[in-house]
Amino acid sequence: MKRPLSIKIATWVAALLVGSWAGFACTQDAPKTKTVEGFDGKIARSYEDSVEAWPKDPTFTGDEPNVLIILLDDVGYGQLGAYGGLVETPNIDRLAAGGLLYNNFHTTALCSPSRAAILAGRNHHSIGLGSHANTAMGFPGYSGRVPKSAQAISRNAQIAGWSTYAIGKWDHTPGFQVQQVGPYTYWPTHDGFDHTYTFMAADVNNFTPVMYAGHEPVEPARGNPDYHLSTDMADKAIHYLTGKASIDPDRPFFMFWAPGAQHTPHHAPEEYLKKYRGKFDMGWDKAREMIFKQQLKRGIIPAGTVLTQRPDGIQAWVDLSDDQKKMFARQMEAFAAQLDHVDMEIGRILKTLERIGELDNTLIMLTSDNGASAEGGLAGTHNEVLFVNGLQADLSTNLRFYDEWGREETNNHYHAGWAWAGNTPFKYFKQIVHNGGVQDPLIVHWPAGIKAKGEIRDQYHHIIDIGPTILEALGLEPLKEIDGIKQVPFDGTSFAYTFNDKDAPDRHARQYYELLGNRAMYMDGWKAVTIHANRMPWDTGGTFPFEKDVWELYHVAEDFSEQNNLADKFPEKLEELQAAWDEDAWKYNVYPLYDNIISRIAETNSHFAPQRNEFVFYPPGAVRISEPYSPQVKNRNHTITAYAKIPDGGAKGVLVAAGGLYGGYAFYVHDNRLVYAFNAYNEDRYYVRSDAPLPSGKVELKAEYAVAEGLSGLVTLSVNGAQVGQGEIGRILPVLYSLSETFDVGEDTGTPVSKDYDRENAFSGTIDKVVIRIPDAN
Repeated sequence: MKRPLSIKIATWVAALLVGSWAGFACTQDAPKTKTVEGFDGKIARSYEDSVEAWPKDPTFTGDEPNVLIILLDDVGYGQLGAYGGLVETPNIDRLAAGGLLYNNFHTTALCSPSRAAILAGRNHHSIGLGSHANTAMGFPGYSGRVPKSAQAISRNAQIAGWSTYAIGKWDHTPGFQVQQVGPYTYWPTHDGFDHTYTFMAADVNNFTPVMYAGHEPVEPARGNPDYHLSTDMADKAIHYLTGKASIDPDRPFFMFWAPGAQHTPHHAPEEYLKKYRGKFDMGWDKAREMIFKQQLKRGIIPAGTVLTQRPDGIQAWVDLSDDQKKMFARQMEAFAAQLDHVDMEIGRILKTLERIGELDNTLIMLTSDNGASAEGGLAGTHNEVLFVNGLQADLSTNLRFYDEWGREETNNHYHAGWAWAGNTPFKYFKQIVHNGGVQDPLIVHWPAGIKAKGEIRDQYHHIIDIGPTILEALGLEPLKEIDGIKQVPFDGTSFAYTFNDKDAPDRHARQYYELLGNRAMYMDGWKAVTIHANRMPWDTGGTFPFEKDVWELYHVAEDFSEQNNLADKFPEKLEELQAAWDEDAWKYNVYPLYDNIISRIAETNSHFAPQRNEFVFYPPGAVRISEPYSPQVKNRNHTITAYAKIPDGGAKGVLVAAGGLYGGYAFYVHDNRLVYAFNAYNEDRYYVRSDAPLPSGKVELKAEYAVAEGLSGLVTLSVNGAQVGQGEIGRILPVLYSLSETFDVGEDTGTPVSKDYDRENAFSGTIDKVVIRIPDAN
């Protein structure tokens, strides 16, 4: 078949053009190769003239060290068995026996600052964590946000190729950023961790935790009546470790494992609670003497150390009533049970490291974020939410929960007397920058890098030294720039020099302290220190003049327990240290000083929480919103309106809920009737119920909260505009409903606010939207 002439002509023209272009291209001085930045091969016109250069991933020999940081919570100097404690901690003790025990190690006196500093290697004010992230202020030292110029050592390790994991507590992310929309700038996923499984709060219900797998909220306890967080965390660590060993055995890992133990609540499985029944009937005075005796015997504290006296406010055990002794002993039993249990779970992780052949080459550092906590006050508390709202429990109320102590019904904390005993031989507690608040256990275990076994190291060091130490042990230089941002130098000093030199002189000779107005300065074996307004940790409100604070002076090189105040004897030395503190305060962004803790929590939430008169929520996505980011309705006139559809036969389930078992409110349908419930500290519950069942079909369901005198409210319920119920709410929670539970629409995740429903409480009808209006929000 002959082609038409027009096609022939087009073909000839095309051939002519192509041939002309080819001839043109061949005659030009075009480059015969191309260079691409970062490509080491050769790119030519032909494959035969080109040279391949494959992208290079980090390679490892299998000899590089791993890292496991175990960061316990609120564990005092004298609470671990290896430090003379009375609780059985055989697995932690095994680490000390096979490694090093540091007896002169210090922290910031509070969780959030220490947890940021341990990874950043910088002072807590240097990185915006001068206090807790939830007590932030609008100043560089208190912003609650670690700057990108001070990225964590985990980021260094990740860039170098280490497989990185964060499991457990992560509470230096601002609360208003804990929701599923983001931004995630201050989550562990942006802090150098490939895999994260965390609770994003200061504390957690160990039986029903609010957890996040990466950025996604999960409820691991649902459907598991035997669930406990410490076990779940050990399971997760074992899963990650065995997975890495199976898939990429030569690649080293960096794991940050931070259980909820021993922070409030002291939750433990039943068999552990029973194990310690009656074990602390001797009381805190006798317990302290027993701990002190063991510390001296083992050389954990220097010979000649004096056991400090009981602080004001804490009664002698012999002066307590029988009911007090009964209640307070039960409180310590729960703490001991939880510590014993988490030690067992640590043992499971250690056995896994042995199983995969990595125990000897894993640098394990086990410490606490601060000293033992006295935030339970002078009666202990069945519910820590009382403390964060500026209240304390009393003995009679606590006794109502005596049989449930350590179980989920309690958000429990022990009496300050047990914290004092837990910090033996020191006086005071968490939050205070005397040694009871800042001197903590540190155990380092690394058979491949440390020759000594079971030795004590007495060099002075601080939690900011852990990051530089780890990088030195890994053979990594701190990155000078990360993601195009120049990194500020570490404030900390590596203590790797102590690993194999027991007598090496101190390299960390100067360290300031400040926490909620409490201040101290350590220099060359001397320490000046003051308790701001002589305020104890259970006193949370008020503002007091800093210039009236009384400073003390101790020669801690010779007076290990800070017993002998030398302020009057050496006033010049005290002035020298005070001047040094002021110098460092300016250097590290400590100023301005402000001391009203409760006010700071409220102000932080009110500043960053959405300030709108109207919030509109659309199920099913409006769940797991952190309380600081939810509508701030506390003690404000407001309305909650749900636009829903009730199926034939009626409905049940939650429309809106905030908080949980330990405090909060819920608006829901029970037995096809509308209900508003307010849970005041798990002590009092108020219910307002409709007097008629709901009609089927589309409905408008409303709860109107009107502030009344006496710090209570009047709630009016209506359906389709008609009033169906009214009742009074007798109490309020002025600051927080919960430290960890969230705001939800269409269900109540975590623990239930109301006794009317259980954990399976999703609304059985259909919710189009829920509107919350707060007239005075702006």
